Amino acid sequence: MNMSSANVTVVLQYRDSFTKAVTKNVIVVILGISISYLNANLIYTFCRNQIFYMNPRYILFIHLVINDLVQVTLTTILFIISYTIYKLNVSVCCIFMLLALFTTENSPLNLACMAVECYIAICFPMRHVHICTIKRTLILIGSIWMTTMFSVLPDLFITLATEPLDFFHSQVFCLRNTVFPNPLITKKRDITYAVFLVIVWLTIIYTYFKILFTAKAASKDARKAKNTILLHGFQLLLCMATYAAPHLTNALQGWFPNNYTDSLFVIYIIVQILPRSISPIIYGIRDKTFRKFLKGNLLCKVTAHESDHHNK
Repeated sequence: MNMSSANVTVVLQYRDSFTKAVTKNVIVVILGISISYLNANLIYTFCRNQIFYMNPRYILFIHLVINDLVQVTLTTILFIISYTIYKLNVSVCCIFMLLALFTTENSPLNLACMAVECYIAICFPMRHVHICTIKRTLILIGSIWMTTMFSVLPDLFITLATEPLDFFHSQVFCLRNTVFPNPLITKKRDITYAVFLVIVWLTIIYTYFKILFTAKAASKDARKAKNTILLHGFQLLLCMATYAAPHLTNALQGWFPNNYTDSLFVIYIIVQILPRSISPIIYGIRDKTFRKFLKGNLLCKVTAHESDHHNK
């Protein structure tokens, strides 16, 4: 998926005023730190309580949270760089971009797997324990990474094969299209995204309607499962918006030439930041088990802080 965070301000002829630039960076940093703090607490809660180690749902969830944490951190760094350093060495940018692409492409696949796990839990409750084992969950996560590697690494290999060595020592704006400029990469990306889009959306729709029409649809667990998959669908919709981001940014440049950076800033918030704020809501707040342990950890931190302050 495209790293639209860097698209926000890299076109020099559309530079923001100092006040506007500072305002946008402050907003991005505050949002980035807030979401990262929430995600870090979720990871801490998971690691501190062994009850989550034995549940495939929470393992898939924490994998998604780790991806979100890396993604938000990278997009925030690239956003700030686009206003300060402006350009990066191509080799350094490649590392940023590969990590960002891995974590971004992992998210929709992870959401699809979580929807399937939810479907099995509701529609096949007696077989859930046998189907959704810890070993299979870890294999599934490994498969997600293998899939994204097969999708992303060809970008690097094609660039290594077609670009001169001097290119990797040059300075560029850190965008996917600037570090992987070959036109074949764009065509491959469009085909790959289309396949991902169809597979993931069919999975989300199928699992939702299966739960909707299951015999236990009137139960509390089934209703909660439907709402969870709807939230996954909304989160997925926002994640998938990155597929259309390159075309949308080009259209915005023609439609709103005087407010181009403002339009791109809104796209960045919606596409990169908002989807990463939904994960803590789905499991950190809505899930009773996770919420109980999360509150306990936060209260322990507050109590420890107050105790240290009192001792001083």
